[in-house]
Amino acid sequence: MEGLRKIGSPVDLAKKYFNHGADELIYMDIVASLYNRSLDYDLVNSVANELCIPLTVGGGIRSIDDINKALHGGADKVAINTYATQHPEFLKEAVRHFGAQCIVLSIEAKQHNTGWEVFTEGGREHSGRDIIEWTKEALSYGIGEILLTSVDYEGTKKGYDLPLLSTIASIATVPIVINGGAGNAKSIRNALEGGADAIAAATILHYDITTIYDLKNELAEYHIPVRKT
Repeated sequence: MEGLRKIGSPVDLAKKYFNHGADELIYMDIVASLYNRSLDYDLVNSVANELCIPLTVGGGIRSIDDINKALHGGADKVAINTYATQHPEFLKEAVRHFGAQCIVLSIEAKQHNTGWEVFTEGGREHSGRDIIEWTKEALSYGIGEILLTSVDYEGTKKGYDLPLLSTIASIATVPIVINGGAGNAKSIRNALEGGADAIAAATILHYDITTIYDLKNELAEYHIPVRKT
């Protein structure tokens, strides 16, 4: 989430990963909240038009109208972080309007002393919230999924933050998608066996270090159930 680099067109990449066998696409505008702007809903629609798989979008979501625009633009789920930490009741309102299946709690975590603190604004700002307390509170509002990102591990390709994952998996009652640190099929296997219900990967795919096709074949060899491409 630091040292951001241009990779290419989101629309072209969406088409590429769909054709390579992705099961879901996560589209996050990680600086929308930082710059106090909304998602580009026209771009969301352009991405959605290339897909026949679920699409989760996030960044700059601050109102019921924002969620409505994202869903009408082709998103299946909306991930919320910054605004939710500042206005927790918004999660309950969002679930009431759209159902738990649409509302994803995005958690950006950094290690702090012996635990983790929740960060906002694309992993840049302290929230002052302990990750365990915040997760429990958000779960009480009825969220349907957690997108868990380790800011410390993101972009490192050294594997996922398994202690962080284990901590959240021990209290979560909804699926967890782990993000930040994907390195290879073994690191993905470790995350899936460590409590994740699904994994998100970016760097290793954007830079063609590996492909979804190859990862799935290797996971199948580990006897991890995958949708073959």
